[in-house]
Amino acid sequence: MKIIIFAGGAGRRLWPISRTKSPKQFEPIIGSKSTLQLAIERVLPLYGGENIFVSTNQNYVEIVRQQLPELPPQNIIGEPVRRDLAAAVGLAVTHLAHAATHPDEPFAILWGDNYMENVANFRQLLKTAEILLQEQKAHLVFMGETPRFANNNLGWIGLGDKAGAVNGHTYYHFQSLTYRPPLDVCQQMFTNRTHVWNTGYFVTTINFVQQLYQQHQPEMWQKLTQIANTIGTPDYEATLEEIYGTLPAISFDDAILQHIDPKDALVLHSEMGWSDPGTLYALKEALNPDPTANVTRGLVVTEQVTDSLVYNYQDGKLVAVVGVDGMIVVNTDDALLVVHKDQIPLVKKLVNGFEGTDLEPFS
Repeated sequence: MKIIIFAGGAGRRLWPISRTKSPKQFEPIIGSKSTLQLAIERVLPLYGGENIFVSTNQNYVEIVRQQLPELPPQNIIGEPVRRDLAAAVGLAVTHLAHAATHPDEPFAILWGDNYMENVANFRQLLKTAEILLQEQKAHLVFMGETPRFANNNLGWIGLGDKAGAVNGHTYYHFQSLTYRPPLDVCQQMFTNRTHVWNTGYFVTTINFVQQLYQQHQPEMWQKLTQIANTIGTPDYEATLEEIYGTLPAISFDDAILQHIDPKDALVLHSEMGWSDPGTLYALKEALNPDPTANVTRGLVVTEQVTDSLVYNYQDGKLVAVVGVDGMIVVNTDDALLVVHKDQIPLVKKLVNGFEGTDLEPFS
């Protein structure tokens, strides 16, 4: 089986840890290694570096090579421009098809900026999904996370009836995808146990995804095929540069996944301890969900502080926080952010406003 890990996002909601020159997936926001390095460590013992691919922006290819020397250079796929995930997944699949031993070879789509507490459960789920494909139980298997609370910042997967069990894991018929539903809907989904969190992880086959593109995005697939025909030749870079920017900027969910016939998919879920720390407060919740506790890093002291994250990346400088609740404080060598957890959505807006100004170097 092949693995493709996506690591091309800008991560502005995690500013100032995440920067344009080095987004969050390349930064040690959890421990001493980047989330991309941790993502690779989870799958490397199972599949080996030759079967793992990383999709990123061309500007970050060198960072990926430095952080992941275990991967062959040709397994790092660089997008010349950002065109959203339908284009990125399509390009990645053309590379997988070029490297695959047969068109029905399975592959998994994973993400390079997630946090995972229970790696053993994750690996079991990945292997179970692979077995379901090999036994032709489905063409695509979603890997969901058993929800811990009503989270309206995530997508949710609707579960149908139980379909069977493999390796002690029950799998369900697939029913629906819902992207970031309102909080009251999330609460109902959580209470009724009819849905699981959509991690964005799934296992499918190269041939099946190619068929979906041909059927639902024929013009995009025609252009991707032109690129695919040059992989491994001297014409590849020029062809990619010429064609990729003309692909429509559309999400993979809207372009492909929403068109899947429910009978073609199954859903596995487990308590992997998965979370997507897409914002600074989500990072705090991932590391310690206790609302009375704090998460700190570096030289930090607190007094009468609750439910806060205080990160200090500057050596030789003390950050002291007193008498606040639900605060996010991040100090780096060249920027300091102080924001209440309820105003976190404004961080991305703030940083977007740096573009075209004297503050752009800080973005």
